Amino acid sequence: MATDRERAEIVGLQAVAWLAGHDDLLPVFLGSTGADAETFRTALADPVFQGSVLDFLMMDDAWLTEFCDARELPYDAPMRARMALPGGEQVNWT
Repeated sequence: MATDRERAEIVGLQAVAWLAGHDDLLPVFLGSTGADAETFRTALADPVFQGSVLDFLMMDDAWLTEFCDARELPYDAPMRARMALPGGEQVNWT
């Protein structure tokens, strides 16, 4: 049985693959993060990088909906995956 972290990494990898297939959106991601194509290729299995891709997709409802529909995921799956990946912990300021 897969752990929450393992499931999150699967969704993260799916998000990276989905983004890689969108020639119009990938340059927007690269430009907004400062990553280059080489970093994108070498970091795809890195959970921190996957988290950054999920953060990016969650910035726009249309991107998020298109990704989830393409992968037949519930619309909250990217958010749940992001929370399980490094840096996605919910911050409590109290």
